[in-house]
Amino acid sequence: MLMSIAAIVLGLAVLVWSADRFVDGASATARYAGMPPLLIGMVIVGFGTSAPEIVVSIISALEGNPGLALGNGYGSNIANIGLILGITALISPISVHSQVLRKELPILLLITLLSLALLWNGMLARTDAMVLLGVFVLLMGWSIRQGMSNGNDSMTGDEVKELDDNLMTLKQAIFWLVAGLLLLIVSSRILVWGAVNIAQAFGVSDLIIGLTIVAIGTSLPELASSVAAIRKNEHDLAIGNVIGSNLFNTLAVVGLAGIIHPLEVAPEVISRDFMVMIGLTLSLFVLGYGFKGRQGRINRVEGALLLAVYVCYTGWLAQSVLTG
Repeated sequence: MLMSIAAIVLGLAVLVWSADRFVDGASATARYAGMPPLLIGMVIVGFGTSAPEIVVSIISALEGNPGLALGNGYGSNIANIGLILGITALISPISVHSQVLRKELPILLLITLLSLALLWNGMLARTDAMVLLGVFVLLMGWSIRQGMSNGNDSMTGDEVKELDDNLMTLKQAIFWLVAGLLLLIVSSRILVWGAVNIAQAFGVSDLIIGLTIVAIGTSLPELASSVAAIRKNEHDLAIGNVIGSNLFNTLAVVGLAGIIHPLEVAPEVISRDFMVMIGLTLSLFVLGYGFKGRQGRINRVEGALLLAVYVCYTGWLAQSVLTG
């Protein structure tokens, strides 16, 4: 048991650190290759901060733990909005200026509803997973086009500042790109091993472990980057990290896991977890988009409400374990 707990703690610590190094290396490498700053933020950083979820879910699916893969993807989405944006907004109200983000908010809501439709029959088959990955490819193509054509978007200045703060040589960038990825894989393997052992020892489903411990752990890069961005007054980066990560989780993380191992979806995933995820996504859309000329904004009171929803949801999961 102590070995399993140590594996989770060590796996999460190395996972978060290596994800940060991987993002820095990938971003610097992309900049040396001439990629526009906005595109680096939307694609490279979006993929990098979701790398822990992607690797953990792939390993979970390969080892026959699809519940852990599914819980990790959707649990991270719930944590990103409720926990991360809640905490970030409490530190400082978040304003949305970027037109790119305003376009991505309704897309995130529609993709969440698409995922619900695919899972409604209680199964994520390989054909369903292929649909998710197909939409992901189309979305990446659209994001690249938006990034190339929106050079004056408000996020561009934030991205340039962020990249300048993490300037490194090309050799350093390539080293951390490769080393970060390798450490991601190793630490994810350790984390999954520990999480599965803990679940089996306490008789808890791997879905619950994925929705809680693993989801919070793999969401730590988004928390760190969002808090750092809001402290630098880079509001669009703070919320952009969450939107990008949730798009990756819903499409790529779950899609890749479903391709490797078709997922049987427990009824409570639809009735409990998905309903909470849709509710939080809808609230993010309403708060972040802004209507009737009002700028999108998440104030401290709204941040506290998001955080309260996450705390209540976690309590709901704990109660289900105790009464189950």
